[in-house]
Amino acid sequence: MASEKVNTLGDDNFETEVLQSAIPVLVDFWATWCAPCKAIAPVIDSIAEEYDGKVKVGKVNVDDNPGTPGKYGVRGIPTVILFKDGKVVDQVVGAVPKAQLEALIKKAL
Repeated sequence: MASEKVNTLGDDNFETEVLQSAIPVLVDFWATWCAPCKAIAPVIDSIAEEYDGKVKVGKVNVDDNPGTPGKYGVRGIPTVILFKDGKVVDQVVGAVPKAQLEALIKKAL
């Protein structure tokens, strides 16, 4: 199901895994009960496989980790935020097409 290239992120490891990462990080904020989150999951997995080594991909369960989504103003899910050098580059909300996420990634590469 999920790609092993997708990291599980949370309030406890967000700083080290995302903000201190040497490469850009695409973070999917999601929840188990969210249908659009389930719809975008295969796209996130695909991006993790294709951009392996160039972009780190991770997921934050907003129910289990309320601190991080609050810090970044996540109000709706799925929200996908791209980080580079510890800063937000851009973000999209909703189950968007893969091409839109790839355009997001190209801003950081």
